[in-house]
Amino acid sequence: MSKGKLAKFADMAANPLVIEQPFNTIKEETVFELRGRWHEDFFHNQNPIVLELGCGRGEYTVGLARRYPDKNFIGVDIKGARMWTGAQDALHEGLTNVAFLRTHIEFIDRFFAPDEVSEIWLTFSDPQMKKATKRLTSTYFLQRYRRFLSSPSNVEGVAEGRGRIDGGLIHLKTDSNFLYTYTEEMLKANGIVPECSTRDLYGDPNSSLFTLNSSFDLSIQTYYEQMWRERGIPIKYLRFRLPHEGVLTEPDVEIPLDEYRSYNRSKRSGSETGR
Repeated sequence: MSKGKLAKFADMAANPLVIEQPFNTIKEETVFELRGRWHEDFFHNQNPIVLELGCGRGEYTVGLARRYPDKNFIGVDIKGARMWTGAQDALHEGLTNVAFLRTHIEFIDRFFAPDEVSEIWLTFSDPQMKKATKRLTSTYFLQRYRRFLSSPSNVEGVAEGRGRIDGGLIHLKTDSNFLYTYTEEMLKANGIVPECSTRDLYGDPNSSLFTLNSSFDLSIQTYYEQMWRERGIPIKYLRFRLPHEGVLTEPDVEIPLDEYRSYNRSKRSGSETGR
């Protein structure tokens, strides 16, 4: 391991904004001490908690925290050397509404109690074109999210003319046509109507599309988002509410693979589509 990585790991261990819980420390009976206590013991406020799953370098987590001081943001990833950038920026800027959790996302429901989280952001997640259960919008993960996602108060929903609201918000922002299409089909298979969606976020002429979402800001871009845009790949965005009840079903549809992600290398198989 390089000295640079070792130094970053040391910084992460000393950073009060970072909680590290890698796989080898998680056992079936493990009870995470902040579960159900994030508001009281970490953020020391009752502001809504927003997760960014697979946060990478943490640009989006920190960017949202700067813009929305009335919300708390937690970036989650397993790669500490990547998260180091966002964690250091947040620490040096004195941001008090930011945390970084280093763990595997498949264990995410062990870290948050029912109704503790209001929103989830999935920003440029690996589309996992070969295995559905690894996709962050699959039933495998949606079942976990619904264990801790909250719904807005009914009073809030009625005040906005929307009646009763069920389910916390999930945002998907991606370059991948495969993951976007898969998620669309997932919603259709389960009778979930997205609040908004577009296959070309920056080229969509319907600027009113995003007015329902107070946490949407086009100026905040991750490293990967900038990279894909420079390559001329449209950025897709989809937002929906995940109902608390009901059986979730995987879509049964063939979806064209993202050819550009092979970087001109030969694919592992001759398949042109995936499920």
